[in-house]
Amino acid sequence: MSIKIQEKLPSKGIQISAYISPTVASWGTCSITLTVPGETVVFQSSSSSNQQFFSRAIEVEARNIPSLFDKKGRFSFRVNLNLGPGTENNKVMITEQWIDVNAVTGLATGGTMDSIASTPSIFSWIDPEGTTPKRREVVVTYGFYESGPAGQDILPKRHQCYITVSPAGSRWMEDLVPPGSWQENRRFRRLVLPSAHDAGMNSMASSSKVLSKMGGAVVGTLVHDNRIMAEIADTISGPAIALIAPNIIFSLAMTQKDSLDAMLRIGVRYFEFRPAYCHAAVRSAMQKGKDGLPDRLYFQHGAIPGMGYDVFLADVVAFLLAHQEEIVVVQLRWDGVPNECARPSDQDKKEYLEQALKKAGDRMVVGNENDLRNATIAELRRDKKRLIMMESVDSLSTYTDEGNATMDGQSIVDAFPRVLTENNWKGKAFINIQCQATATNIPKAVAYSVLEAGTTSSCILATKAICDSKTLPWCRDNVLRTCGYDTLVVMMNDFIDGATADVAFQLSKQRLMA
Repeated sequence: MSIKIQEKLPSKGIQISAYISPTVASWGTCSITLTVPGETVVFQSSSSSNQQFFSRAIEVEARNIPSLFDKKGRFSFRVNLNLGPGTENNKVMITEQWIDVNAVTGLATGGTMDSIASTPSIFSWIDPEGTTPKRREVVVTYGFYESGPAGQDILPKRHQCYITVSPAGSRWMEDLVPPGSWQENRRFRRLVLPSAHDAGMNSMASSSKVLSKMGGAVVGTLVHDNRIMAEIADTISGPAIALIAPNIIFSLAMTQKDSLDAMLRIGVRYFEFRPAYCHAAVRSAMQKGKDGLPDRLYFQHGAIPGMGYDVFLADVVAFLLAHQEEIVVVQLRWDGVPNECARPSDQDKKEYLEQALKKAGDRMVVGNENDLRNATIAELRRDKKRLIMMESVDSLSTYTDEGNATMDGQSIVDAFPRVLTENNWKGKAFINIQCQATATNIPKAVAYSVLEAGTTSSCILATKAICDSKTLPWCRDNVLRTCGYDTLVVMMNDFIDGATADVAFQLSKQRLMA
């Protein structure tokens, strides 16, 4: 008698988390089709289905790839919307994205998702009612995290992919609260505002100029965190650290990947901005010779410079001028910004704001915390106070260094009901529910991400899919119960996505109706 032993061939796993908005599903059957060699999985939602969140692990298996020598298999996802019979061009393919995954090494390369920077949100106009005036815009937000081939116990072992399909939020306030409607007489604080965490860190442009001018050795000054630099230094030498300086900064600080305009079109209406001048050592060096970073205010992540404050204000004002019923809230704050980064004077802040408002003329007036707390939506629109500016206001945040330093999001969700009580939020200007994990507070996670990962890797992105699959359903089901109806709520997230925005839209509608 012979015994046949079946050898297990190598494979690489991909964990997919997805969201389909009930609004999009009400327009027709929306599907997300996932494909790897030998397997196809379909997430589907329609008006008759209540399912919004989906999750599935799939494997790129060597046995399903016919080549003996090239064991790369394609992972792809396709988003379709079937608008039903009687609708012209009733089946719309919104997007298809892909990347090749090596079943043996685990490496993910090529395709449309081979770097974080190449995965911007996709906006697509559709026509659910068959007539041009009723067109709607869909946004697909997505991201791919490459877990890397090496075994480790900190970051996910499977590649991670998140996909969301939702209505674009360019005019969500106008749609939810039409001018002249009874809802417009509700106070602004009834709303739930989507927010992009550290929105000013969506590009390496400023940091790259600093590194180009000063060299990689400056990275220790920018990071301003001895724990992380010590963890990296335990593995590689100082000169080698300088060579990978861009990777270090990217892994630590890049919390967004869309342009500011795209964030606003997704639906973001609350921003926190930390405007300050560059670190004193950097500021001095930048003024010598040519090609330095201009001496102006930048978003500061620690001492890492991001978006210019002038650019931020100009883009927000331009958006508001193009969307006359929308209202944006901006809070300036400086927590986490080192003393070596000089803060703006009152005159600086005044001049930057006045410059941004020049294009608005008499069409826009700046509101304040009192307006946020007490004005109705109708009053803000009537008085043209559609840009509310505040500084370091008294609010309730769910964030803690310990609770948000997680790889799976469970400690964040566990903390929500403990923090979100009436005793805690009563009298506060607003409630900030922070859905993002802060893996950057786990030095070993940062070190591994920096040293081992590729262009599709970031320890910030590593946790997004799994954390969102826990935090966002919790918010959908519990915010009304834990936060009441009469204090403004903000829902903040890294790599702002359609699911975060859409849950905020749904909650805003429920609070307005109550």
